[in-house]
Amino acid sequence: MYIVTGGAGFIGSAMIWKLNQLGIDDILVVDNLSTTDKWKNLVNLRYEDYLHRDQFFKFVVEGDDPFETEAVIHMGACSSTTELDADFLMENNYRYTQMVCRFCMQNDARFINASSAATYGGGEFGFDDDHEGIKRLKPLNMYGYSKQLFDLWAQRANVLDRIVSLKFFNVFGPNEYHKDDMRSVICKAFTQINETGKLNLFKSYRDDYPHGGQKRDFVYIKDCVDIMAWLLENPEVGGIFNVGTGTARTWKDLANAVFAAMGKDPEIGFIEMPEAIRDKYQYFTEANMQKLRDAGYATPMTTLEDAAADYVQNYLAQDDPYLKP
Repeated sequence: MYIVTGGAGFIGSAMIWKLNQLGIDDILVVDNLSTTDKWKNLVNLRYEDYLHRDQFFKFVVEGDDPFETEAVIHMGACSSTTELDADFLMENNYRYTQMVCRFCMQNDARFINASSAATYGGGEFGFDDDHEGIKRLKPLNMYGYSKQLFDLWAQRANVLDRIVSLKFFNVFGPNEYHKDDMRSVICKAFTQINETGKLNLFKSYRDDYPHGGQKRDFVYIKDCVDIMAWLLENPEVGGIFNVGTGTARTWKDLANAVFAAMGKDPEIGFIEMPEAIRDKYQYFTEANMQKLRDAGYATPMTTLEDAAADYVQNYLAQDDPYLKP
């Protein structure tokens, strides 16, 4: 059995899509659907069973494995970078991940965990995924800190070489529709451009970055799940790895890519950034992908323009925009 926690969420459901493409259906989806629309991500997918995260937690605590687990792809977490409840993040993102990791260690199962590029903070220490460097990182928000704490724990527990913890950069693509304000700018832009004919981006508050010139490493969800599938096929590979393209692009580049995918001329405006996030805003992120390449992953990453075209034309513009095997 392959267990995907957060399996109804964005990256989790995309990973189930990828497993289905590989002919794998013996999948246990673990999540907390509550009153969200996440369930829609599962409708087109094939899986064996669904379990609420609290029920799965009981098995994790007891250490028993009635599932004959091959691997746990642990994408289940609170992914809001603006979440203010630090205790909730400590339990949900840090402590729970520890326990799931121990469960895998005890049952000889592959463990792939979702960390985050938010662990890099303002980028003053770079974006290298070497193990020693993680000790000096200073995340800018509690979400990033909760992810950082697990990576540090795994290092202290000497399990990093036996597991994988992935630092996802700015991921976008199908099945993120339920994320409300945490949806990617491409997803929001499609709606805004359809409704108004233009797209507003945040102004810059640093002299070294023009408006729209702030840079991020935008990575397509299909590339992310390709990497995770490769890691499942190569269980000898362990450690912390960046998941990005290795090339930073500006928000203006992204906007132009969306307009081009929609067949429209760009019309871009700039608005004030909310004061609550100005001091915690990352002006530049760029994944160093050399470590993953050195480990043997050789598939080229999708360009921003090609990814935007696929996302807009084959998903956002369709009546049923969800991933289908």
